[in-house]
Amino acid sequence: MKLIFNLFFFITTLLTYSQESYYNDVDKTLTGLALKEALATKIIATHTNILEYTSSNADVWDACIATDINPENSNEIILYYGWENVTDTDITNDRTRDINLQDAGGGSAFVWNREHVFPKSLANPVLNTDVPGPATDAHHLRAADRTRNSTRNNRKYGSGIGNSNFSSDTFAGLSGANTNAWYPGDEWKGDAARMIMYMYLRYGDVCLPTAVGVGSTEFTPDDMIDLFLNWNAEDPVSQIEKDRNTYHENTSNFAAQGNRNPFIDNPYLATRIWGGISAEDRWGIYTSSDTEAPSTPTNVTLSNIKLTSIDISWTAATDNIEVSGYNIYVNDILTAQTSNKTNTTITNLKTNTNYTFRVVAKDIINNLSAPSIAINGKTLQDTEAPTIPTNLLISNISDSSFKVSWSVSTDNNAIAGYEIFIDDNLIATTTNIFYTVTGLETSTNYAVQVLAKDVDNNKSAKSTTINVTTTDGTSNGVIELFISEYTEPDGGNNKAIEIVNLSSTTINLSGYSIQKFTSSGWFWTDDLPLDKSDFLVDPSKNSIVPNDVFVIIHAGSAEQELIDNADLKVPSRANAPYKFASPMNFNGDDPIGLFKNGVLIDVIGDVTNTSKHIANKTYRRKSNISVPNSTFTLNEWDVLPKNTFDGIGNHTSTLSTKTNVFESFKMFPNPTNRNRLFFSTTENANITIYTILGKLIQTSKITKSKNNIDISKLPKGVYLLKTASNKQMITKKLIKI
Repeated sequence: MKLIFNLFFFITTLLTYSQESYYNDVDKTLTGLALKEALATKIIATHTNILEYTSSNADVWDACIATDINPENSNEIILYYGWENVTDTDITNDRTRDINLQDAGGGSAFVWNREHVFPKSLANPVLNTDVPGPATDAHHLRAADRTRNSTRNNRKYGSGIGNSNFSSDTFAGLSGANTNAWYPGDEWKGDAARMIMYMYLRYGDVCLPTAVGVGSTEFTPDDMIDLFLNWNAEDPVSQIEKDRNTYHENTSNFAAQGNRNPFIDNPYLATRIWGGISAEDRWGIYTSSDTEAPSTPTNVTLSNIKLTSIDISWTAATDNIEVSGYNIYVNDILTAQTSNKTNTTITNLKTNTNYTFRVVAKDIINNLSAPSIAINGKTLQDTEAPTIPTNLLISNISDSSFKVSWSVSTDNNAIAGYEIFIDDNLIATTTNIFYTVTGLETSTNYAVQVLAKDVDNNKSAKSTTINVTTTDGTSNGVIELFISEYTEPDGGNNKAIEIVNLSSTTINLSGYSIQKFTSSGWFWTDDLPLDKSDFLVDPSKNSIVPNDVFVIIHAGSAEQELIDNADLKVPSRANAPYKFASPMNFNGDDPIGLFKNGVLIDVIGDVTNTSKHIANKTYRRKSNISVPNSTFTLNEWDVLPKNTFDGIGNHTSTLSTKTNVFESFKMFPNPTNRNRLFFSTTENANITIYTILGKLIQTSKITKSKNNIDISKLPKGVYLLKTASNKQMITKKLIKI
């Protein structure tokens, strides 16, 4: 292997041709997306050696060893994200590592492995390292400490300062909607940017910058983001990057690909394509050809001033070659750009607010003029109230709750939300066009009104009153929660469990939990209370009202349908409990059970089947099912294709209209000090007795002819007695004195 290293540095030292000659057949006078396309054509055509991830032939291990070697010590490899000289006790921040300590899967903390700068899981479609291509492209694979690499995981890149660490920027990722991004470090941010730019050039929409970084595309012509343009300009090309490019162009090198990264050769090519801050022009053919800035724009004028927008115009600037466009700054923030136009409309402003406007001209080399004289303008004040909410509708009425919905109000600016009034008392504010009112008295009449308010706090009049009376608490025969939907996607973390309440009363979630029947031992594990406040989206939602559902998702879900309907999100943790978001990290061979006070009452998946029998599917409970089942029964479920998410957040039920089989059910005497317990029922039923903590202690059967059970061995105390027929189930409290 050392022969490869020595040959590499010998070739690097003696190389006499200029790296610009690689681009002799590229029209360097092009700009924008035309230049992007020309460079893409070049690097694709010259990518003649497609590496494998691991093989007996040349692979990316060989490429990393050859290109990331420490030039000061050929026995060491330089670690991407590292910065420290191996003198402190933290091995994860080392800048170098013994080259022979590559990760062989043995579990050592001291090894280095290969960091996918563009994570495989963020590509579209998700990349597979067994298939040579984007996932095995050595231009974005860097040697890294295994632990630090794992800490980054598949986090997007975000802004920061100093050494590699979590960014304050957030995105919807593996830890939920506010997952912290990752900052590669001051030394490596330019490397990261140029590798992402290369991947976008080489693989197009498969490797979008927007998928791997937190930033804006507002002022770029495609999916490039400002974050990478800034990093490319702020962090100059390092010798490591130059050496990597030189190695890969020469296919006589053992693991070379044949192509180069254009943005390492000349960072200004990114400026030429996407704009932004001017990066270094390493060729000197652009910035040295024109050093004269355009004249300052004059006669800046504001007109057509509205609530949230202002038109701005100016007199054209001049330049010794050509004015390519204008930057418009609002309160010193770049807010708009134009090409040859000398006017534009600034939108998304706040009402009744003062703003300062300036215009800067730029030429094709990105020379910038001095800013124009500041001009001030103020948007109009909004005094118009929204329209009154109409079409109030009451549904899901129970003994203690109901749901009110209404039609969307309109406004001359924007609706901010709605206020809900019960008996003239403001009880809630929401941005939705529905609200579930809870905590009410049984058999009580309530007057409901709603008003709309806009972003300037102008309020409409209250809606027409609609009256609703809560029920008297009479049971509809359904008394228990059950699982109504399960989604296990084809890859990724778009996993969800939906639980429904089809009873006529609100059910408190206290005592309810889900567990996973883990495939790494085949036992129930990771008990997750459904009222776990730090996981709840709304900590106040600790119950389910009649005909409503409760949705639990993996916090790393990227599917908006799941995110929008989530009531509880399980984040990924490094350690137990809930390690890797368990139990919501099920993979098709892990049944999920719904438990009440520690007792399994419902399940999706067969605990006797150890195969991935419920993988890559969505299971939806049939509409005629009204009771839970602790044994997985396939004919109770509709099986839908993988990645079906459109049913999450609601459940359609067609409960039987037949008489409640337990309508005349009686259990007597209760409380009792006798040895036998008697029942009155119209159907055969199974009787199960649990302690108040949910421990099973007795099972029996009753029929019309055998209507009693022996409870002589039952100690004095309070118990839960569940009676279940083929159609329904009821649970009552039993007291033995």
